[in-house]
Amino acid sequence: MKVDGVHYRSIWFNDETGKVQIIDQRWLPHEFRVVDLTTRKDFTAAIRDMWVRGAPLIGATAAYAVAVEMARDPSDASLADTWNVLHETRPTAINLRWALDDMKTLLSPLPASERAAAAMTRANEICEQDVEANRMIGVHGLEIIRSIAARKKPGEVINILTHCNAGWLATVDWGTATSPMYHAHQAGIPVHIWVDETRPRNQGALLTSWEMASHDIPHHLIVDNAGGHLMQHGQVDMVIVGTDRTSAHGDVCNKIGTYLKALAAADNNVPFYVALPSPTIDWTVKDGVAEIPIEERGGSEVTHVQGKLADGTVAEVQISPDGTPGGNPAFDVTPRRLVSGLITERGICDASPEGLAALFPERVLD
Repeated sequence: MKVDGVHYRSIWFNDETGKVQIIDQRWLPHEFRVVDLTTRKDFTAAIRDMWVRGAPLIGATAAYAVAVEMARDPSDASLADTWNVLHETRPTAINLRWALDDMKTLLSPLPASERAAAAMTRANEICEQDVEANRMIGVHGLEIIRSIAARKKPGEVINILTHCNAGWLATVDWGTATSPMYHAHQAGIPVHIWVDETRPRNQGALLTSWEMASHDIPHHLIVDNAGGHLMQHGQVDMVIVGTDRTSAHGDVCNKIGTYLKALAAADNNVPFYVALPSPTIDWTVKDGVAEIPIEERGGSEVTHVQGKLADGTVAEVQISPDGTPGGNPAFDVTPRRLVSGLITERGICDASPEGLAALFPERVLD
């Protein structure tokens, strides 16, 4: 995707400097900052403190972290310690564990002298695979949008609601939920996006809105509680969200508030789709509500907000009374019965064991 006409990915290896670079998302949309990640401590902070966020991007960042650490110390102890330290940064996003396991499986049999080069090659491959998977999610999701457009009058706008940021900033490129939007926009299909603000970190307000504006896609920022009202009045044609972990039976874990959107969509017969690359599927989990761990983040994310002041400076302000604690579950789980379909790089399927098995027959599901 492009920023001021220049193509960027959310993470990349700079061949000229020999360093991994990221867009530091903490400062968007008010400041665009690119920073280097040079040590394991840098990568750990970037994931834990959400310089990067979004399950696919977290996985790619973890892969590069292993590669950088192997260049410093390719020993078995270093590999094991790196896995443990990084795995504890964000407990819900399954792509983190997937990437760490992938790297460990590749590197463990290799002699120490070969690990650094192999790790960097694989980290680059993971990024390229993520880009292609998300591109294909857009190709498949575009067909859903085309089918909705076919039922409307020529030129009539398709209204899509999304929650949180499942855009290119949450992946290496294209995004998951946004990829069909970008493909539709490029195909000349008129779309309009309702962007949930997504409290408490406001990823919709800060990031998704910025993405939409950067690509000239018509959109409106709405408060999180407006979605049900819009659906009741026929102003939402479909919902597309991303996911940080999806169970093998089709339950979807995503940013807190997603479950409420799914309930409203079901009550108003609005299609509710989830876009995800296959590494986001946790094949070891059947019951998402019971088994997926929900990250509890610091209460200050609820009691404080960051924004731009009248003088142009970016500052954090407190919005709650002194002494009021903030409760902050970061995710919720939407049961599969509320999901119209899963949009993956291999196609669209029902949110069910049978649906997933049809697309991924190499997986054995109970």
